Amino acid sequence: MGRIICCGLGPGDPDLISVRADRQIRAATHVAYFRKKGRPGQARRIVEGMLAPDVREYPMEYPVTTEIPFDSPDYAELLAGFYDEWARRLEQIARDADIVVLCEGDPFFYGSFMHLHIRLKGRAAIEVIAGIPGMAGCWNAVGLPIALGDDVMTVLTGTLAEQELTARARGCDALVIMKTGRNLRKVRRALQAAGRLDEAWLIERGTMPGERVARLSDVDATECPYFAVVLVHGRGRRLELAE
Repeated sequence: MGRIICCGLGPGDPDLISVRADRQIRAATHVAYFRKKGRPGQARRIVEGMLAPDVREYPMEYPVTTEIPFDSPDYAELLAGFYDEWARRLEQIARDADIVVLCEGDPFFYGSFMHLHIRLKGRAAIEVIAGIPGMAGCWNAVGLPIALGDDVMTVLTGTLAEQELTARARGCDALVIMKTGRNLRKVRRALQAAGRLDEAWLIERGTMPGERVARLSDVDATECPYFAVVLVHGRGRRLELAE
């Protein structure tokens, strides 16, 4: 039997793929990756020029659109069926050969592969190769340390309720907010209410072509790409006392 090998691709720059993942990707005879319908897919873009000429590709196209609210029962049902079907197909392919599944960032950090991993565990041999999380690429793009001394780093998602975002932002040191996109205006309001807006950075397409790094307070919050992260750097809690 073959294996299902999920390769973390890192934050977006192909040069930040690990040596181990690079080796598996270049040797692959079967490659699967997530994408939206009608799009080439970010994972596929990252590995452009790395795949063997005769590789078999399996685009896993999400069945949902922006017209369906993410918290609706229809959304959950469609995605569950999508993951069930692709778990079955990957299991079938892995009976005869290894198949590499591409995943942006790290597969176990908000990665879509986690939903397949849950379904495939015990049904197929699975290997997961870690990747640099996208947020690490973003705080390096700013050029400032995200956490110092005894700072505690908090990771939130922009899909949380505005009141919860505000409360958590007010009580934390270093802060990373994922899944901004269409939630950016809400995130901005929450940070302003928490008194953290002036410290916040917006990083769009970190380490990718078209990267933009800007103070969130200076950005028009009406437009934001999917690949965007908001950062609030820590202040070095207790570091000054130690010095």
